[in-house]
Amino acid sequence: MGLGRSIAVLTSGGDAQGMNAAVRATVRVGLYTGANVYFVHEGYQGLVDGGENIKLATWESVSMMLQLGGTVIGSARCKDFQTREGRMKAACNLVKLGITNLCVIGGDGSLTGANQFRTDWSELLVDLVKAGKITKDEASKSSHLNIVGMVGSIDNDFCGTDMTIGTDSALHRIIEVVDAITTTAQSHQRTFILEVMGRHCGYLALVTALSCGADWVFIPEMPPDEGWEEHLCRRLADQRGRGCRLNVIIVAEGAMSRAGTPITSDQLKKLVTDRLGFDTRATVLGHVQRGGTPSAFDRILGSRMGVEAVMALLEATPETPACVVSLSGNQAVRLPLMECVQVTKDVTAAMSEGRFEDAIKLRGKSFENNWNTYKLLAHINPPDVKSNINVAVMNVGAPCAGMNSAVRSAVRIGMIQGHNMLAVHDGFDGLAHGNIEALTWTNVSGWTGMGGSMLGTKRTLPGEIMEEISLNITKHKIHAMVIIGGFEAFVGGLELVQAREKYEELCIPMVVIPATVSNNVPGSDFSIGADTALNTITDTCDRIKQSAAGTKRRVFIIETMGGYCGYLATMAGMASGADAAYIYEEKFNIKDLEMNVEHLVQKMKTTVKRGLILRNENSNAHYTTDFIFNLYSEEGKGVFDCRKNVLGHMQQGGTPTPFDRNFGTKMGAKSVLWLTEKLKNCSRHGRIYANTPDSACLLGMRKRSLYFQPLADLKEETDFEHRIPKTQWWLKIRPIMKILAKYNIKLDTSEHADMEHVIKKTSHVEK
Repeated sequence: MGLGRSIAVLTSGGDAQGMNAAVRATVRVGLYTGANVYFVHEGYQGLVDGGENIKLATWESVSMMLQLGGTVIGSARCKDFQTREGRMKAACNLVKLGITNLCVIGGDGSLTGANQFRTDWSELLVDLVKAGKITKDEASKSSHLNIVGMVGSIDNDFCGTDMTIGTDSALHRIIEVVDAITTTAQSHQRTFILEVMGRHCGYLALVTALSCGADWVFIPEMPPDEGWEEHLCRRLADQRGRGCRLNVIIVAEGAMSRAGTPITSDQLKKLVTDRLGFDTRATVLGHVQRGGTPSAFDRILGSRMGVEAVMALLEATPETPACVVSLSGNQAVRLPLMECVQVTKDVTAAMSEGRFEDAIKLRGKSFENNWNTYKLLAHINPPDVKSNINVAVMNVGAPCAGMNSAVRSAVRIGMIQGHNMLAVHDGFDGLAHGNIEALTWTNVSGWTGMGGSMLGTKRTLPGEIMEEISLNITKHKIHAMVIIGGFEAFVGGLELVQAREKYEELCIPMVVIPATVSNNVPGSDFSIGADTALNTITDTCDRIKQSAAGTKRRVFIIETMGGYCGYLATMAGMASGADAAYIYEEKFNIKDLEMNVEHLVQKMKTTVKRGLILRNENSNAHYTTDFIFNLYSEEGKGVFDCRKNVLGHMQQGGTPTPFDRNFGTKMGAKSVLWLTEKLKNCSRHGRIYANTPDSACLLGMRKRSLYFQPLADLKEETDFEHRIPKTQWWLKIRPIMKILAKYNIKLDTSEHADMEHVIKKTSHVEK
């Protein structure tokens, strides 16, 4: 597709972690299609200055870039490019090199600049010909400029994409700090005020508040109501009264009051100290948030966007509007650049005109959901009137990070609804043995940041102990259940539904929330815990690659968890730049292994003298990790040596990532609200009776939204023998991993993203 074409890639505006992954993918996929790819160093400034700033990129020149923060090719704010004179110089530099495809990674300012450049292009060429800077022939060869944007911005302030490159990594930095601060704050019973970045967008502040269970958050999109000072102090005092040893307040740097005056961390510190006399500290995070190594999510996001961007450039015609590649749910989509910029401007306009509800809506669905969940959890106190409903919460299967976030939000939302919340310890086992106790509001304080399972968890299925389970449901008057766990939670839920015919006690509403590192639960594209495990594996791979870089010519073979599901091996392979990832879903034979060895032998002849191979634990019964290690060692003799690592249970541990905390919090809240509705519908004369398939559901993320799906309906989609869903969305990403590792395979573009449109929601339409 790309033969005879030239693509230039530049990063502009503020740097963001993950930009390097996008540059690497753009370069490698560009080369894979046969195009010439150029780096533009120092952003638009480099485009204007030309010369040494615009260099040909090679396959090896983007090696070891994935794990680096910032942008390796440099970025700069550029005044020159804003002038017509500057844009003329830039156009001249591109024409001389025959570059007519430009890939820009930056914020909305950088992308608007790119669009302006494209609009002026033909006039700039006319002027350059007149001035004798380029020939008519050169002008006709470069008659139009294609532009594709990728949004790199830690603020997540660009409308049309769920996540911008760098946002997830910035959240990682913030949460590391919050976790560190909370331990010291608890020791001294302190109040901490934390200021995070986000001049015009409160996303970082909002998600941080959800991820650490903050008492209050200030964001520019929704200033607090009049008299918020009293409300805030009352809330902090209430929390202390309930036995909480610390308070956390999160402030976005652009936070405002309704009157439009800034709300600063110092002002808040003075307020809390003067009115409540609490020991208060303020911390401004600043540029720490921009730094550090990119998270697994940002590397995968940058890589996927880079691939899509090259495809969009090569498919573009002079009529196609400049587009931006963005993420919606787990899908890469293309959107018209100027529509996104317009909606982004509409948000700012809504904020300045005091239409704050509109501002939240215009930010998009994911922002709105976060805001609604925060409001539910932070600003409502449990009612005095109880509902007399008992809801049990349990963990089933292997432990994973993020389970506790889901339990905490389920418990608190339940209490806000007036229910009694019961903890079932040790899964179905605990339910059968009556290991059940009531939970209070403070029991679950501080749980968002804790890894593992505070309730205790077991793999036991209910089948054998159904009699005891039904007796305890009656004894403890359990009216509804939240089951949080992996494949066992799904199968256990199914067994309970099937046993309803025999045991009337089981005719209660239930919801299963997928939580497992393996990400193998049918009905959901993501499970709580998988993101944390993925980051753990990626971190380890980084360290291993670093050790290999020192010794030269070494290949590492790493075994990951996941049962029969290849999600972790595939995604970690993508995030760490592996040469191959062996999984059960994609059958491989001795010829494939041979081809991979040969590929590594060839690779060792280049400047990149290290290899990384991932293998999912159950990918093949005969080609074990030891077998593959022995094969590679033998075949690589004299060319490279091998080492192997089995990562084991460290993949289940660790503190949950921001994604898992936030995902768990939203899932927990949503499931209890759903149960409350269901309980109203199946209440007859004071008794609960739920026997329909839709009264026992799994809450899962599908493409772009969260859905409740009857457990019985998911049986068709499940391979019970191998404990995996029959179709898995992430398998489509595997070819990208292979292309980025320089395998000559065909990229399936049958499902390429067509241009979509940003639906403009304004107050007039809503009303």
